[in-house]
Amino acid sequence: MTAAPVILVPGSWLGAWAWDEVATQLRSAGHHVTAITLPGLESPDADRSAITMDDHVEAICAAVREAGRPVVLAVHSSSGAPGYGASDRVPELVAAMVYVDSAPAKGALDPTFKGVEHALPSFEALKEDGENLDGLTEEHLARFRERAVPQPACTQREAAELTNEARLDVPSVVVCTGFPSEQVKAAAGEGYAWVAGLLELRQVTYIDLPTSHWPMWSRPQELAAIIGDVAKGHGS
Repeated sequence: MTAAPVILVPGSWLGAWAWDEVATQLRSAGHHVTAITLPGLESPDADRSAITMDDHVEAICAAVREAGRPVVLAVHSSSGAPGYGASDRVPELVAAMVYVDSAPAKGALDPTFKGVEHALPSFEALKEDGENLDGLTEEHLARFRERAVPQPACTQREAAELTNEARLDVPSVVVCTGFPSEQVKAAAGEGYAWVAGLLELRQVTYIDLPTSHWPMWSRPQELAAIIGDVAKGHGS
């Protein structure tokens, strides 16, 4: 059996570079891997004023189509929203989803957010908002701060369009790092938009990997092994 190709999508403030360690691990194990940078996150100088949620959904779909056969689509953090949108748009090309400290979002992540872009907050503010920094070194944090790009605000205010019920049958793995799986399930039951899709998916597996919200840096080998196993399990 040939493993499914892997598409890696980073979350807010990040580009394809954020997946470098995980991508290297996967490629060393023989996997075909593509990491992408979503529109507006190419550089601090990029024009983010007109970037929409649909732009992010379509960028993911384009990467999926380019693979030429069904892929494992691994999405991190806020990219769970456009990632779920992509699974709605091209479900036949998504062999499995992997939500990395993320989930299939329904509705806008932050419908009241104002402005054109959302810059990376201080790490103290992130911790106060409940983000887990466990396992991140000063080097990790310095690189994050140096390379972070503001998130296009419309991708926070807008919801991905969901119209195709075929997305509900896409096998999905939720890798819980910043919060344990029981808390993620509870959040879905309480109606939070960022996890709402978990209530409708028909094939969901939860894996606990206790570490930071950015496990591609704090536990890259373990995360790569999880994604690689999913790719092998959904190959052709």
